[in-house]
Amino acid sequence: MYFDKLPAPLITILATFQAVGFLQAEELPARPNVLFIAIDDMNDWTGFLGGHPQAQTPHMDRLAKKGVNFTNAHCSAPGCSPSRNALLYGVEPFKSGLYAFYDQDKFSKSQLEDYTSLPEFFKNNGYATFGSGKIHHRRNPTPVEWTEFYDHKAKKRNPMIFDDSGYRQGKSSKMNFKPTLNPLEDHNDYKNSSFGTEILSREHTKPFFLAVGIVKPHLAFVAPKQFFDLYPDPVKPPRIRVKDHEDIPAVGRAMAKVKDDKRFKSDGAWNEVRRAYLACVSWADYNVGRLIEALKASPYADNTVVVLWSDHGYALGEKNHFRKFALWEETTRVPFIIWDTRDQNTKEARVIDDGVSLINIYKTLADLSRLKTPDYVDGFSLAPQMLDPSKPFTKPAICSWGRGNYTVRDKDWRYTRYYNGGEELYHHLKDSDEWTNLSANPKYAAHKKRLASYLPVGEVPMVKKGIETWSVPVSADKPLTNKKKTEPESTKNN
Repeated sequence: MYFDKLPAPLITILATFQAVGFLQAEELPARPNVLFIAIDDMNDWTGFLGGHPQAQTPHMDRLAKKGVNFTNAHCSAPGCSPSRNALLYGVEPFKSGLYAFYDQDKFSKSQLEDYTSLPEFFKNNGYATFGSGKIHHRRNPTPVEWTEFYDHKAKKRNPMIFDDSGYRQGKSSKMNFKPTLNPLEDHNDYKNSSFGTEILSREHTKPFFLAVGIVKPHLAFVAPKQFFDLYPDPVKPPRIRVKDHEDIPAVGRAMAKVKDDKRFKSDGAWNEVRRAYLACVSWADYNVGRLIEALKASPYADNTVVVLWSDHGYALGEKNHFRKFALWEETTRVPFIIWDTRDQNTKEARVIDDGVSLINIYKTLADLSRLKTPDYVDGFSLAPQMLDPSKPFTKPAICSWGRGNYTVRDKDWRYTRYYNGGEELYHHLKDSDEWTNLSANPKYAAHKKRLASYLPVGEVPMVKKGIETWSVPVSADKPLTNKKKTEPESTKNN
């Protein structure tokens, strides 16, 4: 029997499938394909998460209604490299030592030999693996992981033409917040998603793992003008408390990029920055829509697991902070949707609002594909919660930013402890903006103790080989007494 060949945890899950009528064992199709959509720097300013009242993301909104919308999802680290390393290798930063940003092509051959990346895992299990755009952070595609990877750099690139409107801070092209006038086809996200649509149109003889990395809304905040035109001028600003830092520990304050905030205020540019971000979010949504429509039109429409996620959130002035690199709601919360197209019986949208980490993606995709993960992989499968959204999680979400700095997020609470003992505690039912730090209030000691019990008991040293030195956050590896600037203004690789 088929069940005899399965690991015990998966037998339990499939038995549950039968019990609820989700999928009868005798009707199980072949191993599903996987459409893996990775988005860069997208926070909750989407329709399906309600982070901004004017956000226009119709394609992702429809996807959220078809699948399972994890509305309280959080990254493993609020930076591209550590977040992606955690998700793709299935290991938390405090276990891998990959706390900061790394050029993985500078690693020694042995540094990653204990880990199997998600595309390599699927390739080893008989899948054809295809990729385009930003999947890893600064790692060249390798045959170990990819059957085929699209290289847009090898193609002719037309220079971007910018509209006179918008804003640019200084001379850095990265700090551009303007509409482009080029045809859609000139933009990298269009090219990368086009590769995805082409793969979906092919005839495949074995299951495939297709990863498409959409870069916007990463800086620079530039997108085709039609997406800027979706938004009024001015756009509605987020809620901001002027003296928000008064009850935040020194390490937390040091993480905030207040220089950007002050510059935007002095230039009167915050509206242009936020409008450009929303335009980039809608541009990303457009390319997600192209992929989903291509899937629907393909022979694989009923046998594919779609997972959409962003590597971390983004602050746009909240807590006097711009960008990521901090342990607050705006910087750790991310879009996260799973749509298993094999599930034809559920008509109602399923929403899960408990705190969940992206570290669980590895085991969830393996579980849904009936594959056993390597023993080291962290997290747990979300398949039971996909069946029954009321089923509690075994652990809340944990997010790291540097060795010794951790935040724990469950359904209603966030608790943060920094490497030097500084703490923050927020009750989201009453304080969704995280304006009132309750950590020193004895009334909430029980909540603090409960959440603190999930903090890492041990943590490995920071890996130094291949590190991008600008990216080391204030932490046990770079104490607060070090006054050197932690990030150059024109960093190209974050």
